[in-house]
Amino acid sequence: MKFIEKATLIIYSTIMLVISIILCLLIFGWIDMQLVGNILENIITGVTSGKVLLGISVVFILLSIKCIFFDSSSKQKETSRQGVLLENESGRLMISKETIENLVNSVALNFQSAEDVTTKVELDKDNNVKVYVNLVVNAEAIIKDLSANLQTKIKEKIKTATDLDVKEVNITVKKVAEKQVEE
Repeated sequence: MKFIEKATLIIYSTIMLVISIILCLLIFGWIDMQLVGNILENIITGVTSGKVLLGISVVFILLSIKCIFFDSSSKQKETSRQGVLLENESGRLMISKETIENLVNSVALNFQSAEDVTTKVELDKDNNVKVYVNLVVNAEAIIKDLSANLQTKIKEKIKTATDLDVKEVNITVKKVAEKQVEE
């Protein structure tokens, strides 16, 4: 959240707190309704104070509309959901999650003991990649060696192809495919 948004949220919350406390005090009868009415009347009908109050009201109306309808982080969240946006002096490059998933699938399927693979990629705000791989392996697979080699190859391939850092490669062996009997 930007500094201006934080500051306005603090001011707005403070004003709402004060109004809520005054309303509670009025309801309990601890302060006189006439006193509050006179204070508000003086503030609203005063030339300078009325203009200041009007300006503050307009600013808060605009900020409320902005906060309700135009979330500043939604564009960044949408970009991070789609993929990684890389920028340099020549322009921008969007690497989609699907591209990274396809890279991982191609690496995994190059292993003879991998029968089937599904991949999910998560990206954090620093463009670090977490990869989740679900594998179906054949009966001859040495799962420990396969997963260690696969993790290394996936990290290398993503780093080489996209220059992104892979934080984690998490492998789940869903199933060992049954050995097919030759006739």
